[in-house]
Amino acid sequence: MNQLKYLAFILIFAFFSTNSYAQDKQEGDQLSLNNSTLDNQFKYVLKKSGNFKGTNGQAYEAVKRSMLLALQAHTRDSLKTIQTKLDDSRSTVDIQQKEIDELKSNLTNTQSTLEATNIEKDSMSLFGLQMSKSGYNTLMWSIIGILLALFLFFVYKFNNSNTVTKQAKESLSEIEEEFEEHRKVALEREQKVRRQLQDELNKQKS
Repeated sequence: MNQLKYLAFILIFAFFSTNSYAQDKQEGDQLSLNNSTLDNQFKYVLKKSGNFKGTNGQAYEAVKRSMLLALQAHTRDSLKTIQTKLDDSRSTVDIQQKEIDELKSNLTNTQSTLEATNIEKDSMSLFGLQMSKSGYNTLMWSIIGILLALFLFFVYKFNNSNTVTKQAKESLSEIEEEFEEHRKVALEREQKVRRQLQDELNKQKS
């Protein structure tokens, strides 16, 4: 019974030892000073650092200079890469901003051209002056109304003058008839007077 417990204890210890070794080995494989991220490189340096105590009894950690120099170089390279990407991003942003400004300018010009086209479409030229269609229509209908009013006025004046002319002709005809009648009467009186005068002369001669 005791042997079985001892065997089980050994098996459990071996299992956990193997698992811990596998995890440490996997983590050690991931941590590297050359083929990993900066974070893993820092972890690698910290893991490889040695602990010792000074003469005063204080604990210190020692890191190899070569690892620090390598870490510094890798950090500089990473910063340069980041700076290059940042510069590229800024260049891309500047190019895109120029394109956006150009598109805005083109849009403004297009809107101005469209507004001018709409104004020209909605306006008409009269004696070299641009007028809106509504203003042009109002002016045209006003002119037509004035001309129609003048036409009606002249028709009325013409009819009135024609009536007056007819009345004047009728009056003139009546006057001419009266004059002719008066002339006939006067002529008859004259002839009668002459006959009477001739009769008297004849009597005196007799």
